[in-house]
Amino acid sequence: MFALSKVLRRSQSLRLGACNAVYYSKLEIPLREKNGATESNSLIHDRYEAFPTFFELSWSSFTGRRALSSDAGVKSAGEEDDLENLETPNETSGDSEDGLQSEEELSGDDGDIEGAEMELLHPEAGKKAASKRSSELFKDILAVSGLSVASALDKWVEEGKEINRTEIANAMLQLRRRRMYGRALQMAEWLEENKPFELEERDYASRLDLIAKIRGLHKGEVYIERIPESFRGELVYRTLLSNYAATSNVRKAEAVFNKMKGLGFPRTSYACDQMLMLYKRVDKKKIADVLLLMENENLKPSLYTYKILIDAKGSSNDISGMEQIVEAMKSEGVELDLRAQSIIARHYASAGLKEKAEKVLQEMEGENLEANRHVCKILLSIYGSLQRADEVTRIWRICEENPFYEESLAAILAFGKINKVKEAEAVFEKSVKMGHRVSSSIYSVLLRVYVDHKMVSEGKDLVKRMLDSGCNIGALTWDALIKLYVEAGEVEKADSTLRKATESKQIKPLMSSFMYVMDEYARKGDVHNSEKIFQKMRQAGYQSRFRQFQSLVQAYVNAKTPAYGMKDRMKADNVFPNTRLAAQLAKADPFKKTPLSDLLD
Repeated sequence: MFALSKVLRRSQSLRLGACNAVYYSKLEIPLREKNGATESNSLIHDRYEAFPTFFELSWSSFTGRRALSSDAGVKSAGEEDDLENLETPNETSGDSEDGLQSEEELSGDDGDIEGAEMELLHPEAGKKAASKRSSELFKDILAVSGLSVASALDKWVEEGKEINRTEIANAMLQLRRRRMYGRALQMAEWLEENKPFELEERDYASRLDLIAKIRGLHKGEVYIERIPESFRGELVYRTLLSNYAATSNVRKAEAVFNKMKGLGFPRTSYACDQMLMLYKRVDKKKIADVLLLMENENLKPSLYTYKILIDAKGSSNDISGMEQIVEAMKSEGVELDLRAQSIIARHYASAGLKEKAEKVLQEMEGENLEANRHVCKILLSIYGSLQRADEVTRIWRICEENPFYEESLAAILAFGKINKVKEAEAVFEKSVKMGHRVSSSIYSVLLRVYVDHKMVSEGKDLVKRMLDSGCNIGALTWDALIKLYVEAGEVEKADSTLRKATESKQIKPLMSSFMYVMDEYARKGDVHNSEKIFQKMRQAGYQSRFRQFQSLVQAYVNAKTPAYGMKDRMKADNVFPNTRLAAQLAKADPFKKTPLSDLLD
């Protein structure tokens, strides 16, 4: 553990971490008051709350999304090139797009943490899931309207079927895996009202997690007060922590993290991993602080911890630092699993280190790919990023005869990356004809290919076909459609589409959907419409942070219009500029000095 934090402290990208924190904590001076507002790779720069000592930590805040405890940030327009940058809806009043995961979720550490949490919340389901058996109760729930989960459960009881913990847990897990959080919450509410068996803390924690997803964290806080005190244990607060961390509400996350200590709950690797995930998105310089805290608490890094650190280094383009983390991991006897390998390979590919990326991919593939079919979807994705058309074609031939659904999704994107749109369309048609689990996600990935290749008419035809097929349009599809119009130069149409998505009661548009439109208005110097999108994002529940202000200020700069009160607006939202944004603000400063003003002075 000492070696691990040492690697981070001497790293260029994380150099302001634990060493300074120890010094300032002894003086009981908040870290940020000494260090000032520093930059962190163009992430969010919020002022930190003051806390008395380092061991109570002090974190900043940022807004993001959640899929139990996962995340991918929103990048600027032009950087979001494929599905691995798309987000999953955070809060919906219904069910999310069936089965669609981003490439990052398919190979990243977030899914591991989610799996660990689900194993605790629904351990019986985990045992039964190993046999790949489907839940009969889950099938009955799907057979009724989404608003009638209680009626399905009542009918189950009327027919004399037993509702035991194992059956409930397995059905709950299947609903969660398909992002059907609305139905899962209805089931949790029915259980608490009817109590077919004695409830445990994990039942309350599961309902808390679903409330946070569907109705928001404020409602989750209210619900905690209703949980019997005897069941208000570490798992409940840990669930609340993971939700705050995943939505990047650092102020709340740190409060829960510290409250858990105050309530006498032991520090755990899981709780620290949540904070590491948060810092990975918000301020990588603070990761070393959490690691030092783990050292002092004698907490051994988990496999998840290492993967978070590997990803943090890789996303900072610190490849040598990433490799040092891998070596530290191996020295502790922790083996790389498939997810860790895929994270490493992706970062090698992003850094242009093709030989290193391909070496990792070859290790993942093993000697018999047909026996290792589970890695095909990852190989397709990364080989696509590497522009290895031969490898994409070779791997797809292995899957082609009887492809799994996720392999089809990955293949469509991979063929799109290597500019083989016809092959991507062929995979789509094959998947549709097979008829298994065809949902909006298969349309979304092909639509993304059309967007990347600026095939506007094909994209519009695909959306019409999707509607005719009866598929619901989810957040990912809206996002791709909005980007399609922006790429086609039809920003007004994109704005209109965004309005329709915002008015839909079934989904919450992704932050990227707003940013596509806002960035285009900003590029044109359209201050009025940029401000309009800025306010719509607030109304949709997205806090105004660095990224939004960056685009808004650029609109004023391009319009050559002074941005009155912009600094005060940013300060009110606890957003503080980095060097680049400060330069933008100077250009839009209504009181800036000019040659004429100097003469008048």
